[in-house]
Amino acid sequence: MPFRWDYREHVHLAAFVAKWMLICLPLGTLTGSAVAFFLWALDGVTQLQWQNPWLLWLLPIAGVGSGLVYHRWGQAAEAGNNLIMEQIHEPGGGVPSRMAPLVLFGTLITHLFGGSAGREGTAVQMGGSIAATLGRWLGLNEDDTRILLSAGVASGFAAVFGTPLTGAIFALEVLAIGQMSYRALIPCLIASVIGDRVNSAWGIGHTHYAIVVAATGRGEPGATTLDWLLAGKVAIASVGFGLVSVLFAELTHAVRTILRQLVTIPWLRPAVGGVLVILLVWVLNDRDFLGLGVSASRMNPDAVCIESSFQTGGANWSSWWWKLLFTAITVGSGFKGGEVTPLFFIGAALGNVLGQLLGAPVDLMAGLGFVAVFAGATNTPLACTVMAIELFAPGNGSLLSEGFVVYAAVACFLSYFLSGHSSIYHAQRIAVPKTEFAARTRNGGTASDEQ
Repeated sequence: MPFRWDYREHVHLAAFVAKWMLICLPLGTLTGSAVAFFLWALDGVTQLQWQNPWLLWLLPIAGVGSGLVYHRWGQAAEAGNNLIMEQIHEPGGGVPSRMAPLVLFGTLITHLFGGSAGREGTAVQMGGSIAATLGRWLGLNEDDTRILLSAGVASGFAAVFGTPLTGAIFALEVLAIGQMSYRALIPCLIASVIGDRVNSAWGIGHTHYAIVVAATGRGEPGATTLDWLLAGKVAIASVGFGLVSVLFAELTHAVRTILRQLVTIPWLRPAVGGVLVILLVWVLNDRDFLGLGVSASRMNPDAVCIESSFQTGGANWSSWWWKLLFTAITVGSGFKGGEVTPLFFIGAALGNVLGQLLGAPVDLMAGLGFVAVFAGATNTPLACTVMAIELFAPGNGSLLSEGFVVYAAVACFLSYFLSGHSSIYHAQRIAVPKTEFAARTRNGGTASDEQ
């Protein structure tokens, strides 16, 4: 049998790592700093929105302003995350440098005036825009540009959520269903870790969520404890997580498609979305589903939010649906931001309800819903399982010995599988269909061919 080892290969591998360390150091530093500024500014506009609820009435006008800015200067940048993914698949026109300031401006406008959106889209687009600009300065070829764009996505994702391992895996896993290329793994990890550390160095913190799992099974000393009844309940709940992720993705796409058909002037579509959001608030007489929804404001400490969903009674049976609807309208009509943090809200609120219905720990089910609905909507089960560990295990090491990782994997993997081929990213490709039936009915393409 021939030997595979060749010292010359190791020389090239060492050079590869050194090269990308030099490139990803400034990329991670710039992206981490940009995300730190974004999160600081986002907190400021969120506080302003809470203190001045009348700003919601200006949401349609703000939508027109944001739409006009993108219509005049956005051009290709309007495609957002999908443009970055398309350029990683097939480099062409490139990712414009103006994407970063445009999405920063658009997202702050969305949250200042009460739109229901997230922040991951902004961070990822800023990372991708910075990466593309750096690549042009360095004169990188197409293959290296693909790698650098992936590293930019990883850095932005890691910095905005404080999850460096998740950021690196997400950047590779999100591109194509059923397939990951490890060529960009080291650059993504380097950029992800640096971006996260730089963001933290600026003093920007992240929300911490507490999960306490009471192990009921018995195992050998040092072995992982697993409650099989609880695992079964998690599996049942995962059906709901997967189906809700499909509902979110398809409803958001439907809102976008319908508005494109009904409103031919692009910059007027956000105004229509703004009016619909105001009408929903008026009908419900409830502002809990505006903005990020991570924490309750001082003005309304009893509001339903992600944090409250980890407590019994912290969400009602319809909270997840209303957040889903508010976000689908906001994002689908053209407001900037992202879908991931609202997906966290939807998943946590749904997990809260299912935990009570199934007689399972509410905090555990909220945490699993948090990551599992995201896994289903983005088709990234591995990244989301790692995210569960990075977000919930620090400070509670006992989780790792009480079956938590198994529960997280069950929730994320089943949600991913049961979500079919729907995705919030229409540029996500289908490399390996999830079932034989899907393989027969689809011929490759994207995760949302209908768009």
